[in-house]
Amino acid sequence: MKDYRRRDVALAVSLSGVAGYVDAIGFLKLGGFFVSFMSGNSTRLGVGIATGHWTMVRTGLTLIGLFVAGVVLGALVARKVGEGRRSVVLALEAALLTAAAALISAGLDAAGVAAMVLAMGAENAVFQRNGDVGVGLTYMTGALVKAGQRIAAALTGGDRWAWGPYALLWAGLSLGGALGATAYLRVGVLALWAAAGLIAILAAAKAWRERRAV
Repeated sequence: MKDYRRRDVALAVSLSGVAGYVDAIGFLKLGGFFVSFMSGNSTRLGVGIATGHWTMVRTGLTLIGLFVAGVVLGALVARKVGEGRRSVVLALEAALLTAAAALISAGLDAAGVAAMVLAMGAENAVFQRNGDVGVGLTYMTGALVKAGQRIAAALTGGDRWAWGPYALLWAGLSLGGALGATAYLRVGVLALWAAAGLIAILAAAKAWRERRAV
């Protein structure tokens, strides 16, 4: 993340926080499955296959397929409008989260959860570069590995603080998860509206900056 400005790092940390927030809501609603952490769902899929719990297998496969579809959707939108126009991908994510909140509020849980997963997949296109993910926003294993590598470099004479942005990404997701779980336990699915609103605000702010930069 050394190539990103502080403003971009702040946006990335905020989006990781939203991912943790939404994932915690999904985890509680789905009884142990995730809407953004596909490594966890993949492990549950494997366990389901080994133990013959085919409902677990179907759920895992469905969530993983939806997440990949969201990644494809976000990547296509980023390619279409230009990868520098992050506001458009953010607007897509906001629309999907709004749809998720509205659908679940209307009792259409399956469709609402699908929209949540699509939104989390699409979020990873916000920092897309040359068709690849520039910053992973919904999963933290890679960020923790990079933080550890940068700490090792710092201990051997390298940049003392290069690990900081990766640690912040992890902290953002963890704090977001705590906030999401707390909000869901207090107000249920209404908690999703806060995530949709925050992403919409970030999209509007980013669009304003992009217009000024033209």
